[in-house]
Amino acid sequence: MATAKPQGKSRARAALRRRLVLALVLAAGGAALAWPWLQPRALLATAYGARIGCTCHFIAHRRLDDCRKDFEPGMRLVMLSADPTERRVTATIPLLARQSAQLRDGFGCLLQAWPQ
Repeated sequence: MATAKPQGKSRARAALRRRLVLALVLAAGGAALAWPWLQPRALLATAYGARIGCTCHFIAHRRLDDCRKDFEPGMRLVMLSADPTERRVTATIPLLARQSAQLRDGFGCLLQAWPQ
């Protein structure tokens, strides 16, 4: 004797799958629409973070995690990393922007050239 699957569970799974696909499509569409507005702001935030982080870390000799205190409000997504041999700090916002500033003798911390 064959046992039949309950129809309620398969319908619930199909409805859940449709909702998940719809949510992913809406998220991808929203990200595509927000990209032209978001990307220049992310580049500006990472440039600011790299410059402030470089000055704080290599000139003021503070730890990078302490340099985050100098950031403006709303810059929680900016992550800092340092390369002591190059005397460079890189600020990143994942998937959006990356900018570096390097300490140069006699000039201070200088940003790398911006993409055109």
